[in-house]
Amino acid sequence: MAASRAERIRAFLPFLGVGVGLVGLLVGAVFWMQRGAHPELKGTIGKVRTLGLPDSSTVVVVDFRFANAADYPFVVRRVDVLVESAEGRRVEGAAVSEPDAQRLFAYYPALGPKYNESLVARTRVRPGESMDRMVAARFEMTEEEFGRRRGLWIRVEDVDGAASEIREGKR
Repeated sequence: MAASRAERIRAFLPFLGVGVGLVGLLVGAVFWMQRGAHPELKGTIGKVRTLGLPDSSTVVVVDFRFANAADYPFVVRRVDVLVESAEGRRVEGAAVSEPDAQRLFAYYPALGPKYNESLVARTRVRPGESMDRMVAARFEMTEEEFGRRRGLWIRVEDVDGAASEIREGKR
């Protein structure tokens, strides 16, 4: 006697479950194998120092620590410092070069000592390597406005185009 349609479907369900499970395992294995293929820097901002200038702008020095979480080297193309003002406006700072940062610390002792080298273009971060660096930038806002900021982050772009952001902790 011919099996009814419902009986044939019930007989097929265990095979369908096994097939879906195998496909799930395959997809999971692919993701697991690719976990270190995405270039990414992970880090934290340690200290933010500010210096108000007479022209109503502010110099900001950010010390931070980061690590390359990928299985491939990360070569820095560009470093940007951004801030979100109290009004919600996003402002990009004008980066200060390493020689200018050295002069800045020599001329303004109120900034304190220069703890780390600046993170500059062409810095190569090996897989799993951790670094302590700093970046200095000038913002067209007063020191008081900068102090009321909603957020601060450093955006580091790789030569291949991938970008990572290191954000300041909750304020």
